[in-house]
Amino acid sequence: MQLEEIGWLRRGACRSSDPDLFFPLAPTPLQVTRAKAVCAGCQVIQECRSYALRAGESDGIWGGLTPEERRRARSPETWRRPAAS
Repeated sequence: MQLEEIGWLRRGACRSSDPDLFFPLAPTPLQVTRAKAVCAGCQVIQECRSYALRAGESDGIWGGLTPEERRRARSPETWRRPAAS
């Protein structure tokens, strides 16, 4: 990860939050909701989300997306449909 690529991190709303909120060992729906609420008010949410999708981040809440939501975003629904016979 190159420093200039993630310079936006210094402006993230999550900077003043507990990292465990975004990277819990066993996430609960309440934790996910709370983390996403921080992301929703963040000025760099798009940069964060784009970075996480490009880098293939597999853990934590990034740009308001859970790991499962990022996997779905990287694999559009049309890719998961069976091929026509």
